[in-house]
Amino acid sequence: MVTLAEVAQHAGVSASTVSYVLSGKRSISVSTRQRVERSIRELGYHPNAGARALASSKSNIIALMIPLRTDMYVPVMMEIAIAVATSARTHGYDVLLLTGEEGPDAVRRVAGSGLADGMILMDVELDDERLPLLRATDQPSVLIGLPADTSGLTCVDLDFRATGALCVEHLAKQGHHDIAVIGEAPAVYERHTGFAERTLDGLRTRARELGVRLLHRPCEGGYDAMAVTLARILDERPDTSGIIVQNESAVEPLLALLRQQGRAVPEDVSVVAICPDQVATQASVRLTSVAIPAQEMGRHAVEHLVAKLEGRGSDEVVLIAPELTVRTSTGPAPTRP
Repeated sequence: MVTLAEVAQHAGVSASTVSYVLSGKRSISVSTRQRVERSIRELGYHPNAGARALASSKSNIIALMIPLRTDMYVPVMMEIAIAVATSARTHGYDVLLLTGEEGPDAVRRVAGSGLADGMILMDVELDDERLPLLRATDQPSVLIGLPADTSGLTCVDLDFRATGALCVEHLAKQGHHDIAVIGEAPAVYERHTGFAERTLDGLRTRARELGVRLLHRPCEGGYDAMAVTLARILDERPDTSGIIVQNESAVEPLLALLRQQGRAVPEDVSVVAICPDQVATQASVRLTSVAIPAQEMGRHAVEHLVAKLEGRGSDEVVLIAPELTVRTSTGPAPTRP
């Protein structure tokens, strides 16, 4: 492994001069700087991360807090995490992934230890217990998600309230007056997770405005849970002709159960999903859907955090407008005898 002393010898300067070039703490002549930088490239020297952090008071690391819970669809969370990591590298930052359910303790640990220069938080609840501590610290941060009170925070997310409204509008235009919503696992609503609550608010508000009857039922996902949930829906609302799904694990079990019951999609029942495009296009019926813009969310979060780290950012809420893609799972409501 190449050392700083070897770079200095190769460039014909002192070790302290190399250190000043790396830290930028002293003015170095252009010719000397270029000679040192050329030696660094030719030798393949990489400064020790710990020493660099001590010298500059920066770690060049972003902490990404992403609690991996069993009631969440992990592939979406990881797609956002990969987008964060990829975007961070383009700005010269590495990502420290924190996956435990530590809550405020994780914020306190990162802010107090110098582990990272800034934080990105995911799985945001409406009254997230991490937020008071986040507001109290000077460390820059960005939320991927929207709490009830966004004052003093920078937040990036899909506009889930508009997403819910868009799904209802699409089915209502097709003549569907009885719509069922198959939601996330009950625990997601019990935690008042922001994206689920805001989707539900958008669904209910737009349904009232359009005179559509809406029935919401949480579901654990999986075949057995979906069978119980669908039976409840059809027992309570036998005229249900439109279904909106915000639960990736429930998509294929739902389609299988509808086939078993002889209910054709979309002739008898139309289905709209809020899910990644991959889930929608690879389902047994190509689903009309609103995609989760994971790449865009991750990139926006990093860009806003880097702006804050460079002293040019401000607190703001960035909501990505939903886009509904019509595929083969939706059509006109069936004519009732």
